[in-house]
Order: sequence, then structure tokens, then C-alpha cells
Amino acid sequence: MESTHHLHGDSEAGVLSKSCVRRGGWITFFFVTGTFAGSTIAASGWSANLIVYLMSEFNVNSIDAAQISNIVNGCISLFPVIGAIIADSLGCFSVIATSLCISSLGIFLLCLNTIFSNLRPPPCQIGSALCEGASGVQLAILYSGIALGSLGIGGTRFTTATMGANQLDSPREQDIFFNWYFFTMYAASIVSATVIVYIQDSVSWAWGFGICLISNTVGLAIFLLGKRFYRSRKPEGSPFVSLARVVVAAFHKRKEFLSSKIEDYYTGETQSKPHAWPTENLRFLNCAALKTEGDFGLDGLVAKPWRLCSVQQLEDFKSVIRILPLWSTSILLAAPIVVLYAMVVLQALVMDRQLGPHFKIPPASIIVIVLLSTAIFLSIIDRALFPLWQKLTGHLPTPFQRIGTGHVFNVISMAISALVEARRLKIARAHHLQDQPGAIVPMLSLWLFPQLAAVGIGEAFHFPGQVALYYQEFPASLKNTATAMVAMVIGVSYYVGTVLIDLVRKNSSWLPDNINAGRLDNVYWLLVVLGVLNFGCFLVSAKLYERKKPVADYPNIQKEASDNYENSTKVFINNK
Repeated sequence: MESTHHLHGDSEAGVLSKSCVRRGGWITFFFVTGTFAGSTIAASGWSANLIVYLMSEFNVNSIDAAQISNIVNGCISLFPVIGAIIADSLGCFSVIATSLCISSLGIFLLCLNTIFSNLRPPPCQIGSALCEGASGVQLAILYSGIALGSLGIGGTRFTTATMGANQLDSPREQDIFFNWYFFTMYAASIVSATVIVYIQDSVSWAWGFGICLISNTVGLAIFLLGKRFYRSRKPEGSPFVSLARVVVAAFHKRKEFLSSKIEDYYTGETQSKPHAWPTENLRFLNCAALKTEGDFGLDGLVAKPWRLCSVQQLEDFKSVIRILPLWSTSILLAAPIVVLYAMVVLQALVMDRQLGPHFKIPPASIIVIVLLSTAIFLSIIDRALFPLWQKLTGHLPTPFQRIGTGHVFNVISMAISALVEARRLKIARAHHLQDQPGAIVPMLSLWLFPQLAAVGIGEAFHFPGQVALYYQEFPASLKNTATAMVAMVIGVSYYVGTVLIDLVRKNSSWLPDNINAGRLDNVYWLLVVLGVLNFGCFLVSAKLYERKKPVADYPNIQKEASDNYENSTKVFINNK
């Protein structure tokens, strides 16, 4: 009897042992989202208030500070794409762990700048001509911290989401995970843009950056604690390699004559061959899939992979090329918002931000209005506008209609910005403040809220529309690239916005360091004109675009893509 009990106990221990080594599942959810919450609070905490930090602690003039912030945010938007490509080759765990360490090191350097006064230039009044600039060593530590912090964000922002989804098996479970994952992103962004920014402005920069460092370190600890539960997947390589092969193969065979026989084109080694014949659009690329002498070895396999691609790879590449004109119009859709984000902080700095007798709105926290309006209007769109549209028309709005609506709201937001700034400048001149750098204009910063709300409503339309379009039109091998395409739009837009500001500064007097003496309203009107012209380009591109899938397939695809968006598209706001 004792022996039987002993064996039974061993059997139970064996079962427990097997259950203990089981990896993946919902147990990893708490580790992944905890990691992301910590890293997002840290990332948004140090980057959201960067303009004010550069101006107040490093004596950088206002426009230059805005330009530096744009460049940094552009890197923060582009680096995740690089991080995702690296993760395809090395695996998610190592990339995330390394990136979190890099982030901690970068924030630590920023903390050193705030703790030791000899690592900052002597303080002076904002706008004073007698301000002493930072030394080379001081700037080296500052920019090293910013660069390392940006690199760290690149390795965690999308890669953590991918790793979390990899732990779950069914698409339904993955959808639930994404909803909670990106709810965490919204919540963490709001905490950073309010609580941490307030601490930086009202308590000390050292405490503000110190909390960011603690948050990032806690995120790293949570991530490492979950290591024994994570399910790892073998890296499959980046789909961008297949796209590159098409370019290289087409270049090598550019002088070959195209054949009219289907057997002369390589259809791949798998049984599934959706494309057996190259399409006629972008016909000059078809030579990439043309079989020529020396392409195959004695074993019948492709001997030179970079000299021959399959018809499917060729058509995948064509689908990406076809969508580029539409994608490019999204750059000038986002670039005005980039300029607005930088300028609105400068406007808030010289406006009355007092709310009640004891609270003053931190300038960088103004951007929270965009986040809140986007989140609120997304719910209104999904719960009210879309059902009403479907009831009236019999179908859901297409991605083109959503993006087009976003274009309209974008132009409206810039027009409102111009009118509000014109009023602010009128008040400034009435009080003779144009010759007083940093002087506060007696106008409530609440006047900035309508233009930011309009931006948020526009983003609730055009960002999910873009993700839905890319998800629908991209080839199967590049579905995960849809979010990366939006991130690339955002990243490129920051650089385009930086160039626009530089051009305005060099060719006009609209943007002096003292914006009370400038004509920022004219800059906004210029953005209105660019927005209208860009909207026209979008309409032409949408009209000429040949859709990959029939319209009848759209409702199901849009639902899946819209779920992806609610799970992924607030990259733009998360950078603030």
C-alpha cells in the first residue's frame, strides 16, 4: 500500500514537472505587459518634455529645441522598424532584453546631466542673449543619453508586442492580448505626459528622469523574471530579404527578353502557387522571375537565389511598389501634425497655463488632449458612426474614405491653429510683448485645445484607415509590416517637418526665437495650403490605384485590420 502511494506520488510529481516546463500561454501576459508598461512610462517620460528640458537646462533656443525634438522623435519612430528586422534574425527575447539595458544606460546618462551641475551650462533666463551654451563634453553626455534611449525604444516598442502574441495560439486570444497590450500603451503614455512631466516641471528634473530610470529598470526585471515561461520561436528571417532579391534579380537580368511561355518563369518550390504567371503591371520587373541558364544546380534547386526569384515574390514586390504613391501622401498628412506638436509646446510656454489657484498645466502635457480626443472618438466611430454609415449605405467605410476624412480634419486643425495664433499675436502686440522674449501673453492655453482635439479626431480616422489599407493590400508575407509602414510614415514625417521649419526660418522672419515677434499663424496657413494640395494628390492616387482584393472582401478584412489598429496605431501620440 505504501509502495502504491509512493508510485502515485511520483506520478503526480511527474505531471507537475511536465506542467512546470510548459511554456507560453496567458501566464506570460503579466510579464510582457508589465515590461511594456515600465518601458513606455520611461520612454514617454524622458521624451515628452524634451523641448522644455533643452531650453531650460541647456539654454537651447526654442526653435532649435523643437527641431532637435523632431529629429529624436523621428528616430524613435524609425528605430522600431530596425528593431523588428533584427528580431526576425536573432529572436525577440535577446533583442528586448538588450534594448531595455540600452534604454536604462541612456536614461542614466540623462540623470547624470540633471544631478551634477557641472554637466550642464550655467542657468540663464530663457531668450536672453547672454546665455552660455553647453560644452562639448556636456553635449556629448546629453546626446549619448538621448541616442541610447531612442535605440532602446526601437528594440522594445513593436518587438514586445510580437513576442507577447507569439505566446498565444489562437487568433482570438491574440486579439484579446493586443487590446490589453495597447490599452497599457495608452495608459502609460497618459501617466508620462501628466504625472512625470508635472514632476519634471514642478519638482525637479532629477526626480523626473530618476522615475523614468526606475520604471525602465523595473520593466527589465519583470521581463527577465518571466524567462522560464516564454515560448521561443525560431527566427524565420525578414520578408524584406525577398523584396531585395527581386530588385537584385531584375537588375542582373535587365537585358533579358521576356518570354510568352508560362514554363519559362519560376513559380517556386512549394505546392502552393497563387501566382503562376507574372502580371502586366510593372512589366519590366518580370525578368526577375525568368529562368535562365545557370539558375539551377544539378539537384534541380535554385543555385543562385539572388539571381532568380519566384513569381509570388515578384508580385509581392509589385504590390508594395503600387501602394507607395498612396503611402507617400501620408507623409505630408503627418508632417503638419509634427510641426504643430513642436510649435504648440512653444505657444503654451508663453500663454497663461494656470488652472485654478494651485495648478499650472505643464507645456508638454498639452499634447494629452490629442491622445484623449483620439481615444474618445475611436469609440464614437466604432459604436455610432460606423453602424450608422453601414445602415445608410449597406457597407462599412473603405480605408480610402477613412484616410480622406483624416485629411479633411488635418486641414481643419491647421486652419484653427492659424486663427488661434493670430488672436494670440494680436493680444501680444496689444500688450507690447513682441520685444520681451519669454513674456507670458494674457491668453489662456485652453484656446489651444480645439486644434488639438481636431488633430485627434483626424488621427482616429486616418491612422486606422492606413493600417486597414496596408493590411488589406500587402502580400501575405508582409502582413506584419503594416504597422511598420505607419511607423515609417511617422518617422519620415518628423524629418520632413524639420526640413519645413528650416526652410521657413531661412526664407522668412516668421519663426524667430521669440515667437511673440514672429508670424507662426502664417506657418499654419502654409500648412493648410500644403494639406489641401496633398489631399488632391491623395484623391488622384486613390482614383488610379488598382485594388488587390475585391471590395466585397473588405468588411471582414477591415474588422481584422481595425482590431490591429486599436491594438497598434497610437505610435504617433506615444512619442510625445
